[in-house]
Amino acid sequence: MNRRALSLLSLMFLAIMISLYVYSLWRVEHMKESQTSIRRIKLIPRNPEPFIMKNWKELTKAYIRFVFSFDLTGEYLPLIRLDKSDPDTVSFDLPSYVGDFRACEGSGEAINCMAAVLSGTLVGINMSGYNGYDWVSMCKSWFSKEDGIFLNNKKGQSGGSFWYDIYPNILIFSLAYYYPGIASSWNSTLYKVAESFYEASHIIYTQYYDSDFDFTAFDFRRMVPVNNGRWVEPDAAAGMAWLEYMAYLKWGDPRFLEAAKCDMQFLQERKINPFYEVLLPFGAYIAARMNAEFGTDYDVQKLLNWCFDGEIPLGPRPGWGVIIDKWGDYEVNGLVGSLTDGGGYAFAMNTFDMALPLVPLTRYNTSFAKDIGKWLLNAANNARLFYPDSIPETHQSSSSWRYCNVIAYEGLRYRWNGKSPYAMGDPVLHGWGATDLGLYGSSHVGVFGGIINLTNDEKILQIDLLKTDIYHGSAYPTYLYYNPYDVEKSVKIEVGPEPVDIYCAVTHKFLARNTTGTGVFTLPPDSAAVIVLVPAGGRVEHLNDKMLVNGVIVDYGFES
Repeated sequence: MNRRALSLLSLMFLAIMISLYVYSLWRVEHMKESQTSIRRIKLIPRNPEPFIMKNWKELTKAYIRFVFSFDLTGEYLPLIRLDKSDPDTVSFDLPSYVGDFRACEGSGEAINCMAAVLSGTLVGINMSGYNGYDWVSMCKSWFSKEDGIFLNNKKGQSGGSFWYDIYPNILIFSLAYYYPGIASSWNSTLYKVAESFYEASHIIYTQYYDSDFDFTAFDFRRMVPVNNGRWVEPDAAAGMAWLEYMAYLKWGDPRFLEAAKCDMQFLQERKINPFYEVLLPFGAYIAARMNAEFGTDYDVQKLLNWCFDGEIPLGPRPGWGVIIDKWGDYEVNGLVGSLTDGGGYAFAMNTFDMALPLVPLTRYNTSFAKDIGKWLLNAANNARLFYPDSIPETHQSSSSWRYCNVIAYEGLRYRWNGKSPYAMGDPVLHGWGATDLGLYGSSHVGVFGGIINLTNDEKILQIDLLKTDIYHGSAYPTYLYYNPYDVEKSVKIEVGPEPVDIYCAVTHKFLARNTTGTGVFTLPPDSAAVIVLVPAGGRVEHLNDKMLVNGVIVDYGFES
């Protein structure tokens, strides 16, 4: 071959390489352009350091084995006890903290006890027969006939705090979804709950619309909103919208859909961040889901920004959001709590529970997949700091109680006793508990345990988008993956023996066809994929902006 021919071949090779490079840049940028940003997520580093990811599924199983065991011996053990204070039924109690001085028969909080039952369920444990007891059915003992809803305390009453009155009902509706056989016997009770919240929404919407939901609570006995003059919890609208929408999906009663829309309208029109405790993320999820399923146009980005921002000085609880910082030698990026209390105070319960609605949100609006994936990677890595085995003993308040490492501290402070960070809580400080190890937060660990699976790359998680997407319609296995690296990565996925096509709802493309066993797909740097495993060779059709395979929605935002 002569010199001129070699030169032409070299030029052709160079042109091909340049074209491939330009295409790869376009491909990455195209995927990035399809994403909508959550402004505070831009501040979170892509790669948590050090990277020490707990196996959340196994940790959850170990937690359930420990707290539901009657056979443990030692200081403050066993933690579980049966509650026979009601002659008509047997229930159970868990203390809110290890060594809780307030614990007595019948004192268990629903937000702790129901959450523990749900956590076991999310990691595949049948809690309706675990260790010979039906823990699921026992959860009905938190229903108050006088209030018409489930309460946090068995002998309590509504009207003290919105989130304490709403969250037990979110937990019980979730359990009812996972145990339909048991829940069928609760049908009238659950329907009564939905009606109670429908009436509360209707009263607030029709009689107090100008209030902008700025109340502390709702008294379900007198059917009036309550303002205690000290704080308000306007993100109650988000929790009530979630409950009413789930009730609509369960029974099809249009009143419940009407109530959900009214509650969401408050959030849509509101100008000031309403985030108070744990409920606002449920509103963001409902906004995305109703937009996808009913064609509404709620501002999902606004709600998500509110969940993360911790706006100061606005809102009912200024500084409440997602922490992005380094405390001492430890990154705490992604943990949820106060950005301002003593320089920062993160909480285990709030961190776990943020993921419950925000992870399935990405199924209905994949444009937030990258930012939610990036947040969860950081949160799941750094949440280890709530646990005694992940932080020096000199940086925790209750290191002397070491019967296990499966119970987390209630929270993590920026600084305490000259140490940063410092794992602690309220009981020891205020004198109503012997330790700050909180079942109150640890019982929610199954949210991480249920949705997070490991892959062939330690930093690329497989995040199950269906696990907490309760009362969803027919769906194929759906997972979120986020690549935090600066280079493209190959990710393995177990698809089973039946052939499937691997579809990405972020790029709206099939990545592989007729795959069995272990499939492989590639993720560009700093990008996310929402992977759906659909039957191989299935019938593809398009309906408005949705793509379906064999009549099942696969992509809610298909771009034709």
